[in-house]
Amino acid sequence: MLGKVLAVSTLCAFVLLSALTQSTTPSSIHPIGILFVFILLYALALGVLTFFIFSISQVIAKLRKSDPTKSALTLKRAYLYASVIALAPVMIAGMASIGRAGFYEVLLVVAFEAVACFYISRQR
Repeated sequence: MLGKVLAVSTLCAFVLLSALTQSTTPSSIHPIGILFVFILLYALALGVLTFFIFSISQVIAKLRKSDPTKSALTLKRAYLYASVIALAPVMIAGMASIGRAGFYEVLLVVAFEAVACFYISRQR
């Protein structure tokens, strides 16, 4: 069920983001519309990354067929990782939109991502 909901929401985010970017300009849109753009970017990145991480995990599990202790990620676990990783491009795009996407800011985002992924890996 998670896969179907995620696929539909990713497709809807893509369609809405495409329509929004074709119909407005950054100078003519309300700040709520800009927030909506960032939310749609996150939803799109979340869906794409979830299926990408899940697929890569399945391929690696098939390649490690001889080691039964190494299993593939479930879709829910891939979703948890993707929910953290999908936030990075949105944060960097948000910082770039206000002119603050320097080396140290990007380094802080990478550190945040590493800590969050470590936290998810330790949850059972």
